[in-house]
Amino acid sequence: MSALQPRWNVLPLARFEWPMILIALILSGVGLLLIFSATAPMGQMGRSLLIKQVTWCSVGLVLMAVLLFFDYHLLERWGVWFYVITIAALVAAWATGRAIGGSKRWIDIGLMRFQPSEFAKLAVVLILAKYYQGRAGVGELGPRDLILPALITAIPVLLVRIQPDFGTAAVIVLIAVSMTVFTGLGRRALFWIGGVIIGALAVLFLLGDPLLFEYQKKRLLTFFDPGYDPLGAGYHIIQSQIAIGSGGALGKGFLQGTQSQLMFLPVKHTDFVFSVLAEEWGFVGCLAVLILFGALLLRGLAISRMARDNFGTLVAFGCTAMLFWHVTINIGMVVGLLPVVGVPLSFLSYGGSSVLAAFTAVSILVNISMRRFSY
Repeated sequence: MSALQPRWNVLPLARFEWPMILIALILSGVGLLLIFSATAPMGQMGRSLLIKQVTWCSVGLVLMAVLLFFDYHLLERWGVWFYVITIAALVAAWATGRAIGGSKRWIDIGLMRFQPSEFAKLAVVLILAKYYQGRAGVGELGPRDLILPALITAIPVLLVRIQPDFGTAAVIVLIAVSMTVFTGLGRRALFWIGGVIIGALAVLFLLGDPLLFEYQKKRLLTFFDPGYDPLGAGYHIIQSQIAIGSGGALGKGFLQGTQSQLMFLPVKHTDFVFSVLAEEWGFVGCLAVLILFGALLLRGLAISRMARDNFGTLVAFGCTAMLFWHVTINIGMVVGLLPVVGVPLSFLSYGGSSVLAAFTAVSILVNISMRRFSY
């Protein structure tokens, strides 16, 4: 039977990637508790948001279980089509999608809103893994080898950027760069990338005014000086830092966070859910969650190392990089170490597309781990 055909290998339960599945379940459970607490003051609307998140987590679990029945090598064959469909969805979101908060990132499909940019990250992982698999371990990448990957990455990045969604566009770039460095860069290619980055930064510095939206300019200014606009662009980060600092070592207790319960903290159930965690569960709770994320990422790297082939290695690394950058950027954002760019915290933040993308990434990692025993 061809490796590209769907097949299920009857494997002992001990060969399932139980640690990764368990961590994903625990993190999603923590996320539901935080969303329940963050939305409690909203009344019926808050209960509705919680029910939606429970539904999305359930759908994510079902999706994860279904994907395990298929050999991950199908992704090598269908990854290009997944990329094309994702690009089409991004164009549709920009052209006809629903505008919320000044951004056109969502497509209404019946009872749900779909955010294709969340799946653009996985699409880039799959298509770059397919491109790099024949080049991994056979020599360092040269400048010419990076032309096609740069174009592959640039298309979704530009489509996401014009929504506008700078945070997701940055995550896609970071995933692509991470996979490229992991594959192996030659000295000339490294200098070439460095030159492109320096040139892009120079252009942004010199022409940043017309290239950035007004709210993005204010976010950069408040990153360097939160007091620049304390009641406007700087309000989010100021309230977030107050919430984090007031949590102390053990936190104020579940449903006892004043910043979240008294509605001082904006978007607390989405981008700033980590602030709710810090205020109510304190340093100990934050440390526990960070340990869980660390264990998930380390296991992802281990799966990448143990994969049977280059494609599995690169896909596993790409999925792990996606989760890593989400965690790093979101937490860095809410504590004030990075500008506010609107990147959700995987498994914890409210959002159906984000939850499904995170569960899909974990499912792919588990699939690669399981199939390393198949011959």
